[in-house]
Amino acid sequence: MLLSKSLWLKTALTAGLALGALFPTVTMFPVSNAYAAEVVVQGTVVSTQSPVKLPKIQVIATGGTIAGQSVDETSFQNYKAGTLLMEDMVKALPNKDQIAEVSSYQFGNAGSGSYSMQQLYSLSLKVDEALKTQDGVVVTTGTDTMEEIAYFLDLTVRSPKPVVITGSMRPWTVIGSDAQANLYNAIKLAASGKTKYFGTVLMLNDEFHTAREVTKSNAYRTDTFETPKLGMLGYIDEKNIRIYRSNARSLMSEDKWATPFDLSKISPSSLAKVEIAYSYQDAGSGAITGFVEDGAKGIVTAGTGAGGISKAMGEARTKAIKEKGVIFVATTRTGSGSNYTSADGIIAGDNLNAAHARILLMLSLSFSSDFNTIKGWFDTYGSGQIDTAGK
Repeated sequence: MLLSKSLWLKTALTAGLALGALFPTVTMFPVSNAYAAEVVVQGTVVSTQSPVKLPKIQVIATGGTIAGQSVDETSFQNYKAGTLLMEDMVKALPNKDQIAEVSSYQFGNAGSGSYSMQQLYSLSLKVDEALKTQDGVVVTTGTDTMEEIAYFLDLTVRSPKPVVITGSMRPWTVIGSDAQANLYNAIKLAASGKTKYFGTVLMLNDEFHTAREVTKSNAYRTDTFETPKLGMLGYIDEKNIRIYRSNARSLMSEDKWATPFDLSKISPSSLAKVEIAYSYQDAGSGAITGFVEDGAKGIVTAGTGAGGISKAMGEARTKAIKEKGVIFVATTRTGSGSNYTSADGIIAGDNLNAAHARILLMLSLSFSSDFNTIKGWFDTYGSGQIDTAGK
């Protein structure tokens, strides 16, 4: 005998209620319409959707223009950097809960140029500590020495998880500030996981660059950061994150990815003293001589053209190598281009600019005094060349 539709529904409902009484943990029908995804099994709707787990990103703040308080809403250059707290800045960001679970840590609140290398040592260890529990880290700094801080982190952070450094060219409190957009997009980039194994990347103005090659190119413009000749890694267009080239670091095998510069194995006071000597027409020997007398273990020369230095500087360099064992790295002051100058006591800086070469030489001398070992580190971890041989 066939049951009418209404009688069938009553029978099914009665059976369901009876079964629910016997097995109270069994839900026969969905109790909420909040599920984003559902599947149908033999006419019964069963939810398979669990709450979306957002990546955990910590913003480690050091100050800079991004945390600046302007005199008024139109004072683009008249402001006090490193004033606002990152906790308040993160709270003010709209829609952040759509991209990540964001926390903050106030490491400091000062201009980037005021931090010592010993403080950057502590910053690097803090980043690694955060990455033990976080999926990525954003570091905010001033832009003046951001490229140097970024490269220091790039060479010392042990975790391959995303590290994104950002800041702004205008303070948080002025009209048209780039601060909010840069912070939001840096969090978004770190949360995407797309730069895992890239080392530290620098993100401003919707563009991101590898720490090794990026440099500040203008005192005021918001598009100040560039990678001369080679170009950016990629850019962010709202929900679209595009990577169009890779860096040498990201192509290294996992067992070789981490650099030799494990800061946990040395003390902050062990960081070597390294300086930069700038060459120009008829430059004197005083800079190199003075740096050596002041205890420099290494000196980077920012030479003319392909890295040349004046006669007086050359003579001072030779003396420093022979008498004091100072190690030199040759770079060019032109802003881009490779350097191949190599000799006893002199290492070719490849296409590293002088500021980046100083960071690498300082770390190298902090872990070794052997010239060939240091030269080997410049040829591997300091090199930007991509090698796909054997693949």
